[in-house]
Amino acid sequence: MPKKQNSTTTRRRFLVGTAATTGLAVAGGVLPTRFAIGAMAPIKIGILLPYSGTYAALGNAITDALKLRIEQAGGKLGGRDVEYVAINSEMSVPKAPTNTEKLIKKDEVDFLVGPVHSGIAAVMAKIVGKRTAPIMIVPNAGSNAVTGPLCGKNIFRTSFSNWQPAYPGGELMAKEGHKTAVTISWKYGAGIQMMGAGKEAFEKNGGKVVQEILIPFPQVEFQAHLAEIAALKPDAVFAFYSGGGATKFLQDYAAAGLKDNIPLYGPGFLTEGVTKAAGAAAEGIKTTLHYADTLDTDANRNFRSAYQAVAGRGADVFAVQGYDTGSLLLQAAAAVGGDVSASADVIKAMEQATFPDSPRGDWHMSKAHNPIQDIYLRQVVNGEQKLLGVAAKQLEDPATGCKLV
Repeated sequence: MPKKQNSTTTRRRFLVGTAATTGLAVAGGVLPTRFAIGAMAPIKIGILLPYSGTYAALGNAITDALKLRIEQAGGKLGGRDVEYVAINSEMSVPKAPTNTEKLIKKDEVDFLVGPVHSGIAAVMAKIVGKRTAPIMIVPNAGSNAVTGPLCGKNIFRTSFSNWQPAYPGGELMAKEGHKTAVTISWKYGAGIQMMGAGKEAFEKNGGKVVQEILIPFPQVEFQAHLAEIAALKPDAVFAFYSGGGATKFLQDYAAAGLKDNIPLYGPGFLTEGVTKAAGAAAEGIKTTLHYADTLDTDANRNFRSAYQAVAGRGADVFAVQGYDTGSLLLQAAAAVGGDVSASADVIKAMEQATFPDSPRGDWHMSKAHNPIQDIYLRQVVNGEQKLLGVAAKQLEDPATGCKLV
């Protein structure tokens, strides 16, 4: 579980001199006209994220950055105190209904933040989408269905759809002259959808995917599959792994002698947050993602400095997504003067929210409640994500099947 922060110390440390709080520090103290704040209970934020296993680092990054953002604005939402109720998702789809229902019915949360896993996101969306409250904010899981067929008025995402970071990667492989490719990923929603988007773009631009390899999650035994890739001799490999699985894949890919002979590409999660652990195995790999560590903006520099101070580690895309979740909550609560029971007004405020000072760069919500955002081309150079340019400007997910569009 993420370690608890002393709110007074944290608030004192991050409120002073932080440009990232522009406009929202004031918003956190807006006086409501609908009711007396002093008589109101804290706003409850339910969190369903992984705090153990392969993706624990993601859950901790999102949670720490979410709390940081709210602390920077005074530790309140619309003038009201905040209470966090966190549950370890354990990356378990079977446990998702029980965990979700607990947060809604027993804990009576006002907002539901989560998850990381696309399969869990689909389960949560099916439950939450049938209700008017709470409002669900997805800070990571990219399940296309969440902003597609399962989209709902009270479901928002502050991260990405699985299609978004992968499609430009497929285009990139073709633009760099590759004619054949193998895709490889875990066999679950995110992996299948990202590989599908990469394949779609690659083949639209003249390439051909000669083999699609899917490995049961969370298996990290890659040797047999790497031998198959070596035998197929494709021009390139397009892969999706994240967290500890990505580290293991990168190291095994290099150890198998493939790194110097078959260029490796993928959505940015392949190298995000693991460059130190992967070491030389990550060097030179190009990926596409909605964030790059080295974005040259004050907002990004200030965020990274603040996050390092409070979390004791470097920020990554997962922290950015948690941070922007906090910004979304701040804007929405300020718009209703803290009266988050006014669901229709909260939803309208979220739909109209803008993020010109996000660490990732300017973005805003689509009609399907998914970020419209830049996708960056990055390459690992000397252990850092070097920004090479913008792979896709203000890319919007197709939102196929969403009735809100």
